[in-house]
Order: sequence, then structure tokens, then C-alpha cells
Amino acid sequence: MFFRPTRKAPSAAKYTGPVRSVCLCVALVTASLTVGCANAADVEDVAPKLKPAAGYKVSALADGLSDARLMTLTSVGDVIVSLRGPGRVVLLPLNKSDESALAGEPITLVQGLRRPHGLMIDGGYLYIAAETQVLRYNFDAVKRAVTGKAEIVLDGMPSGGHSTRTIRKGPDGAYYVSVGSSCNVCIEDHKWRAALLRFTPGETPTVFATGLRNTVGYDWHPKTQALYSVDNGRDWLGDDEPPGEVNLITKNGFYGWPFFNGDNALDPDFGAKYNEARHGKALAPVHKFTAHVAALSLRFLTPKPDNETISALVGQHGSWNRSKKSGYKVVRLDIASDGSLTQSDFLTGFLQGQTVIGRPVDTLELSDGRILVTDDRNGIVWQMTPEGS
Repeated sequence: MFFRPTRKAPSAAKYTGPVRSVCLCVALVTASLTVGCANAADVEDVAPKLKPAAGYKVSALADGLSDARLMTLTSVGDVIVSLRGPGRVVLLPLNKSDESALAGEPITLVQGLRRPHGLMIDGGYLYIAAETQVLRYNFDAVKRAVTGKAEIVLDGMPSGGHSTRTIRKGPDGAYYVSVGSSCNVCIEDHKWRAALLRFTPGETPTVFATGLRNTVGYDWHPKTQALYSVDNGRDWLGDDEPPGEVNLITKNGFYGWPFFNGDNALDPDFGAKYNEARHGKALAPVHKFTAHVAALSLRFLTPKPDNETISALVGQHGSWNRSKKSGYKVVRLDIASDGSLTQSDFLTGFLQGQTVIGRPVDTLELSDGRILVTDDRNGIVWQMTPEGS
């Protein structure tokens, strides 16, 4: 169903805690990897170990943001962040005169959500992609507040499995939502699984692309409008297989899962079940990452007028079951005019030897050139500030 008010709309409330506070969190221990939250002492310990790209310095903009995931920018320059575990969406009021601190306490815009993740502002509404629904609220950027009840824009997304949902508005004016697989590797029953959906409010979604096991991050090239995404391959094929993927997404494109991995290598468990007439020809990635880096975001940067190369940032959350950990950093992808891609490190240091001290998720470019990075292990929003600014 579409555009009906919720019976019990998640409520709006103001956050009353300090800007620098200990997160409320639950430690998740998986394969000896502890995911927790940080306090101010942890910020002082982690920050000096982070290594930004040349020309930047790094510092903490805000902490106490348990399970901070995706971000979006308001029309007045504030930042909205989804806190997936706590089920909240908060606004960080940015200080226009002192970039080293916030202008006030974080404001909880909505709470009581089921795994909120993707965020988008469009037409005076704040859109929130939760696990099974996309909700929208009237949003006043000047007053820094949502009003009224939630409207359900998209309902019926399957729960469980890869449960993060990312929403973006495309250059065609339509909305796109990614829905990950229910499993490591399997044949899905729900047609929305392992797919990218396209819809306009009030209409039934269509499946735009398939074979995408867990595509959390995607964005459109600012010049060509081509759609690029990152996808996370299956587990339990060893440390080095399959690679993470950067895909060039096209309408009705099929990207291989669960029958193919990486450069269309047949999956040892499901490859024999592939039927090209039924599933379509599998499209190979345009770039590959080290296996299991867990890329969770892809954002294009504002193009420089004197440079034909277009750059995007990718947050690599980090491996959880690799004997030698991979990822745990932000990388930059430079896309040349001929479409070729090169990769370089943009923010590292979250992995010290084999010790994890942070897990980056999303990036966001501000109008003054700063780059924000969410770190859901520590509950921190880091800021990379151009030196000399």
C-alpha cells in the first residue's frame, strides 16, 4: 500500500543528552570482532591513528551516535544521520562559524523505527528507508523539525537477512531502493530480494536490476548520469574469493548472484542452476575490491571544473570472517573520461595491524569542502577538513 498514515507513527522527540556523550549500545561479538561504541576518551585515542589523504586533517565532529550509518544534507547545511540499532534519526546542527563543534545538541527527529538506514530529503519531506517500509515526514529545515504523522511511501519490503535499505532519487526523478538478499547464497522466493527497485510515490515499484546480493551504496555519475553501485559478494569461499564489486547498473541488468561471482566465475554451489534464457546474461563488474571489504556506500564528489576525472568515495566497513582482515577504510575511485577506474586510499587507520578501532560506513561532502565519515563501531561522525581552509 502507498501513502497511508501509519496507525502508530514513529514519534519525533528532542535529544536531551550532551553532544559528547557515551553511546547507548549493545556489543556485537562475531568471529572475535567486537562492535561497540566510543566515549570521549576513545575519540582521543582513535583520532591520532587515522590517516587522511594528503591535503586533509581529521577530527571528530560528533560522538555518542550509536550505530551511525547513512547521512543526508539539509537545505540549510545541517546533517541528518540514521542510527540503525537504536531506531532513531538525528539531526546534527552544524556551526557555521566554528567547524570544530556543533551549534547545539543533536536533535532526534524520529524514533521508534525498525532499523532505519537510508535517508533522503525531497520536496519538503524527509524520507527514511527502514527495514520493511519507506516512510516520509514533513520536514522544516529552518526549524530543524519534522511535523505530522508518517506516511508510508513504500510497504512490504521483506525483513531479515541483509536488512539495510538505501533510498536515493535518480536524475530521472524516480526513487530507487536497494533490497539485499535473505541469505549468503540461495535462490530467492521474493522478487524484490537481491535487487534494486525503482518507483514513484503512489505507484507500484518495479524491479530495475537483479543479481545484486547486497548493494548498499550507489550513486549517479555527475556528468554522464550513469548509475554506479558497490556490491558485497558471498561468504565461505576462502579469504580471497569472491571480490567485492563496483557495478555499472543498467535497466533490467542481471549482475550474477547467486550463480556467478566476480568476473562471472561460476558459483560452486549454485552455478549449475543458472539458466541464461530465464535469468539473462550476467554483467561483470567494472572494478573489483579485495574480497570481503564490505563496501557500504558510494558517493560521487563535486566535479572540479579543470579536471575531466570524476571521483567517488566508498566506505569499506571491513571483513568479519577473513583470517587476515580487509577493508576498514574509505577509498577513492577516480573515473577517467574513458570509463577506466583507479583506486586509492582516502582515510585509513581504522585497522591497526589486525586490531579494529573503527568501521567507516558513509561519506558526505559539505559545501565548504569538508568530508564527513560515519563510524558505526565508535558512534562517531569524523570530519576531514582541507588543510588551510
